Amino acid sequence: MPPHPNRRILVVFGTRPEAIKLFPVLHALAERPGLAVRSCVTAQHRGLLDQVLAIAGVTPDIDLDLMEPGQSLDRLTARLLLALGEVMDRERPDRVIVQGDTATAMVGALAAYYRKIPVGHVEAGLRSGDIYQPWPEEVNRRIVAPIADLHFAPTETAAAALRAENVSPASIHVTGNTVIDALHATRDRIAADPGLAAEIAPIAERFAGKRVVLVTTHRRENFGDGMAAIARAVGRIADRPDVAVLFPVHPNPNVIAAMDAVLGDRPNVARVAPLAYPNFIRALELAHIVLTDSGGVQEEAPALGKPVLVMRETTERPEGVTAGTARLVGPHEDRIVSGICTLLDDHEAYAAMARAHNPFGDGRASARIAEIVARDFGL
Repeated sequence: MPPHPNRRILVVFGTRPEAIKLFPVLHALAERPGLAVRSCVTAQHRGLLDQVLAIAGVTPDIDLDLMEPGQSLDRLTARLLLALGEVMDRERPDRVIVQGDTATAMVGALAAYYRKIPVGHVEAGLRSGDIYQPWPEEVNRRIVAPIADLHFAPTETAAAALRAENVSPASIHVTGNTVIDALHATRDRIAADPGLAAEIAPIAERFAGKRVVLVTTHRRENFGDGMAAIARAVGRIADRPDVAVLFPVHPNPNVIAAMDAVLGDRPNVARVAPLAYPNFIRALELAHIVLTDSGGVQEEAPALGKPVLVMRETTERPEGVTAGTARLVGPHEDRIVSGICTLLDDHEAYAAMARAHNPFGDGRASARIAEIVARDFGL
């Protein structure tokens, strides 16, 4: 019999977090015999995406370059649907793989569905229970769920959420989260070549002897009053002489304006441009506490034993709260300050969070996903 032709996999992504969580999957799929893997980036985030691609050794096969300044969600969605549809018509993949909760993931799944192409969803089943928290990501995930026929749930909690929505149990696979794979791979690269994270060295020297609070914030639902409250809280935390703040500031004008208005120029606050991924991992290692409204950071920080305070009312990653690695403080000035000061001043409270078990995986999620995809094709 002639050899079976390679099965064509199209992996679609567009943002920095997707690239971080998918580069280990791309590498794992490429190592499987019988699979021909192609990557398509929408560049929903341009500069932030390119940082990760460079360090991950990923050169996209297709680059749609769809980013526009101030682009509305409806315009982005329409442009994504047309562009990704054309790519799928041309590429004719046997399977499309999307990740997470972005507009790119949602529209990639929808475009595949319109062509009856099976969809695999990496990081499936995360739910906050509130369609406006996080917004619009919560609904993006829910749209992908009934389309996908392979659901790669990072935890049993995520798998249970899918089963509660009547997703076929046979299609759900608990794999761990690929962000832990990316974290381990990047730490190994930094250990072999410390120059990859050289940007953090002068900050570490500048803040020697202080406990560093790493801050990241960018959520749309926090724009306005929430972002102003976060800025005030960061300012109050930075007033402590034993504390320094490292703050990679998201390029969104809503974030920059709020921080400029409140924080000004403080000697113990390092406001820096978004960090390339190895520098961000090194920043996590340097940090004593992490203060964030991000999703992925809630998974990365516990893997390094760093307590996380989450500036959101709800989280689609409740496993961290249950395990004790994370606490919800919302975008509320007094709650943020109180939470940080408790961890700074109460050694037992800090130790309880730092030593809590990380529920998000063991670093082998990507290998499991590649094996399941190959097995689905009978390979």
